[in-house]
Amino acid sequence: MWFKEFLFTAAYTGYFPVASGTAGSLLGMALYIGAYLIFGAYSWIVNLVFVMVMLYPAVKLGDTAEEYFGVKDPSEMVLDEVLGYQISVLFYPFSWKLAICAFFIFRIIDITKPYPLNRLEDLHGGLGIVIDDCIAGVYTNFILLAILVVSNMLGMPVY
Repeated sequence: MWFKEFLFTAAYTGYFPVASGTAGSLLGMALYIGAYLIFGAYSWIVNLVFVMVMLYPAVKLGDTAEEYFGVKDPSEMVLDEVLGYQISVLFYPFSWKLAICAFFIFRIIDITKPYPLNRLEDLHGGLGIVIDDCIAGVYTNFILLAILVVSNMLGMPVY
């Protein structure tokens, strides 16, 4: 069970005493930066593989986390934040500005849960835990795209 706990708490960042979701998101950003440092221009492929490989296990681990902690959507389950952040930066080449901007936008969306995102939490078990963060990542990804397009149009490219 310790290995599942290690995974669903995202290397135990879920036990951070304050803002465990933010700690999980920071781990997601660290993985994004680490992938770039190791794989360079191919880091987006590593990001894509991570998201594809971890999506289904994250849902199942969400079920396990609910059983383990005995509550719906336990705050210690932060693998969904890691996955959501990775979706936020999916397909973008690495940029420090983008990484930091994605972090703040993702956290704002994840915390405020604008409609219809807030309705997804009502889904049962691990799916309800993971899907809202994944969609928050998609929202963030599109917001980043809009920022990149507008900044290019204004002659202030991020890259």
